[in-house]
Order: sequence, then structure tokens, then C-alpha cells
Amino acid sequence: MSKIAVVTGGTSGIGRETALYLANHDCTVYELSRRAEGVAGLRHISADVTDELSVQAAVSQILAEAGRIDILVNSAGFGISGAVEFTDTEEAIRQMNVNFFGMVRMNRAVIAAMRQQGGGRIVNLSSVAAPVPIPFQTYYSASKAAISSYTMALGNELRPFGITVCAVQPGDIKTGFTAARRKVTQGDDVYGGRISRSVERMERDEQNGMDPAKAGTFVAKVALKTGHKPLYTIGFSYKAAVLLTKILPARALNRLIGKIYAN
Repeated sequence: MSKIAVVTGGTSGIGRETALYLANHDCTVYELSRRAEGVAGLRHISADVTDELSVQAAVSQILAEAGRIDILVNSAGFGISGAVEFTDTEEAIRQMNVNFFGMVRMNRAVIAAMRQQGGGRIVNLSSVAAPVPIPFQTYYSASKAAISSYTMALGNELRPFGITVCAVQPGDIKTGFTAARRKVTQGDDVYGGRISRSVERMERDEQNGMDPAKAGTFVAKVALKTGHKPLYTIGFSYKAAVLLTKILPARALNRLIGKIYAN
């Protein structure tokens, strides 16, 4: 029987590639985004993950049409950069509202249905920036760290109902995410040019990063699994970096990150 999959942020980047892979592997895929038009071959619903009523309406529509939701992939998100000192708190709140609470809203909307049907799979998009917090992308890193912690806790809550929850931690991916990043350049003179150098380094790495189709394939394959592993990291070098965070003392790790991204 075809699985019913829902992918947020499904019109671009990793979300789009994840949705297309699932659609090509016997899934009926609903992709959600704020855009008016969707991707050919997918069932598009215009929805805003920061709006509780919009999320509820989208999930209700899917359940009315398909009768169930087997897979949810939370891929909607964006990034901001800049020094904490010069970033408006409202911008930080918006970052958390999309990346973290957008995922929270979607999960709350589908959990009851998954519980009642006897199981389901939830995949949340975290980042290597969760275990490796990047200076001048502090709020993005914090939003992704929150996702990883939330995922592990939620997985234990839902385990008795046959619902498995995991987070995928990509590294640098070549997508439109780079161009869409909201940059706060204020204070770069005060910080000796370190803000711009840090962001330039990150964006150079992103534009030389992994093909989003490869990342989407990875996420989709994880979504089709039924195991209980809570965290997955994409790519050997990033797996090594995450392993390093478990080996190095926090002081040494943070100094190393600082030398790469805060000089």
C-alpha cells in the first residue's frame, strides 16, 4: 500500500528533493510551502508553518483526502547571520518560530492521527550546526540544537505508539538557502570584519557543498526506515566532525570552531 508522506518546505532545496524521491518510491506525497504553486508530480498545499490555523487546515485536508499520514518530514526553515549584539530579538524569535516552532506545530497536528492508526515516522531537519555551533550564526545553530534535543525526547514519548522520530543533520548543501539567508552586517567594523569573514567562509563552503538531490535522497531513505536511531548525519566528513564533538573537551572544541569561523 502506498504510504502517505507530508514534506514541509517541499518546493525547494532538500525538501523538494526529499519529496521527489519519496514520490518516485511508492509514496503519495503532499508538499507544503507558502508558495502558491507546487512541484509537478506532487500534491501541493499552500501553508505557513508559523500559522497554527494554516497547519491544522493543511493536515485536516490531507487526512480527509488520504485517510492517514505515514511520514512527516519537517524541512521548512531559513537562516540568519550576524552578531548577537546587533541582531534584533524579533529576528531571533522569527528564526525560532520557523525552524523550531514550525516543526512543533506540524508534529502536534499529526501525532494524534499517527497514534490512532498505530504508527508513523517523523523526520526533523536539524544541522551539523547543532553539535558544532557556528559564531555569527548563533540563532540558527540554537534553533537546530533545539530540534535535535526535542527529537530525542519526543522519540521516547511516542515509542509505545509505534511512532518513530529522528533528526537528520546535513552539513553544507548547495541550495537557495545561501541566497535566502538574512544577513545582519551591522557592527562588522566593531568586530574587526569578523562577521563578514565568518559568513563568507560559510557561504563559500555551502556553494561548494553537497548536491541537494543527494541530501534529499538520504533524508527520504531515512524517512522510509522504521528504526529507532534518533540522529543521522549526512556525509563522512560531517560524521567525523560530529564524532569529534563527542571526543574533544568543550573548551578545545569551541576554540577550534572559533579559529575556523570567528577569526
